[in-house]
Amino acid sequence: MRILAALLATTLLSANSWAVEELTWGDLVPPEARDMLGMPAPVHDLSQLADALGDEFYGDPAVQVEPAAPVVPELDGRQVRLPGYVVPLGITERGEVDEFLLVPYFGACIHVPPPPSNQIVYVKSSQGIPLQDLYQPFWITGPMQVEHMESDLANAGYRIAGAQVEPYTY
Repeated sequence: MRILAALLATTLLSANSWAVEELTWGDLVPPEARDMLGMPAPVHDLSQLADALGDEFYGDPAVQVEPAAPVVPELDGRQVRLPGYVVPLGITERGEVDEFLLVPYFGACIHVPPPPSNQIVYVKSSQGIPLQDLYQPFWITGPMQVEHMESDLANAGYRIAGAQVEPYTY
């Protein structure tokens, strides 16, 4: 009976360790640092982008707000699902993006200053995203690694390799 109970407990623990945890962007910021974010709210209606970023968000679009922002170490190794927008870094011969930065709002790292590094996830996808689809948000699912990554566009505080990608519906 003890062996059966131990086997059942091990199976349940293993299943829970691979359960996918749906995250929000706030979950990537340690609780003590959440008041310091100072970034715009996500905008899904692109016609409202200029208003959302207008008066309160100025700065050099080439300078990252906080390139070494604090991260949440407990996220390391977890299977996560996170919505966001794609900033392409690598394009395949088929014209698909397979390496990118996932960011919480449209235009980050390109039209406005990059958000803090704890609000950027470096992603290497097992499937490509057609270039014409980059204006929509996506769900990214995969194993989260708490790892500082640098690119020409911005630093990221997290990494997901072998990510699954699906369109975000709202």
